[in-house]
Amino acid sequence: MKIAIDAMGGDHAPKEIVQGALEAAKEMKDIEITLIGDETKISPLLGDSSRINIIHTKEVITGEDEPVRAVKRKKNSSLVMMANEVKEKRADACISAGNTGALMSAGLFVVGRIKGIERPALSPTLPTLDGRGFLLLDVGANVDAKPRHLVQYAVMGSIYSEKVRQIDNPKVGLLNVGTEDGKGNDLSKKAFELLKDSPVNFIGNVEARDLLEGAADVVVTDGFTGNVALKTIEGTAMMMFHMMKETFMSNMKTKLAAGLVKSDLKGLKAKLDYSEYGGAGLFGLSAPVIKAHGSSNARAIYNAINQARHMVEQNVTTMIEDTIGKIDLTNEEE
Repeated sequence: MKIAIDAMGGDHAPKEIVQGALEAAKEMKDIEITLIGDETKISPLLGDSSRINIIHTKEVITGEDEPVRAVKRKKNSSLVMMANEVKEKRADACISAGNTGALMSAGLFVVGRIKGIERPALSPTLPTLDGRGFLLLDVGANVDAKPRHLVQYAVMGSIYSEKVRQIDNPKVGLLNVGTEDGKGNDLSKKAFELLKDSPVNFIGNVEARDLLEGAADVVVTDGFTGNVALKTIEGTAMMMFHMMKETFMSNMKTKLAAGLVKSDLKGLKAKLDYSEYGGAGLFGLSAPVIKAHGSSNARAIYNAINQARHMVEQNVTTMIEDTIGKIDLTNEEE
């Protein structure tokens, strides 16, 4: 199994990318990794690893680049060359911690969509109180969506959760403003009716306040709402840890208390760190494409590699294509 990685994408590239690749190659004997980026910066960090190759390029897509234009103009960038490795069948999956918009554009224009999928979905796995986590899609690949797109998201999320996350008959919920049937805007109401007849374990509407309690294993929504929900969860978690740190550091008594619970706090932080679940999958493409967080460390890259590996092993892409091909959405009323 071959996995291509954009070695120059992310806040801590290439150091953390290379370190994560080294850890993965050491633990996962069935993979071969290709790092795409500046060889003069990668090689000193790599050492001797027989299952990690380098494709040299100095061109990089930055966070300031306009995504579509950058993908079209910077064809020798590490991100575009990574996607091309998948397109040309020299790699089975690819990973980048770089520009999210550029990765989505490269996924669409270079890797290509699964037959029957109209719009891919960006899908992170977020933490829950019980440690099980839930998949949220879409969180920004498409800010607008039609009811049938949410059904496709539900199918893709359900297959991924079952095959990669090993959840039996995953519960699928529709993010809404209330749990009762008939709630929401026109998109939600129409999607609800379609989801009831789809080949997933649809449990109905779920509210945002119940997400972290594990109300569903898969939660579907349009990209605008999903991105707002994701950023709200991220911001709340950061604020809470900041407030806890301030409280513990406020005086000598609380500093002593912090010393006693230091290991427990680290465990809590790890539990709430969604990078432990891997990156955000760009579902709906003809091969696994993983968006690692921009601030990914080596551990996060390792988890993203393992995530891509499981997707290839379980043949998730083919299963999605086969399932989508059996769903008739031609009579949907827009």
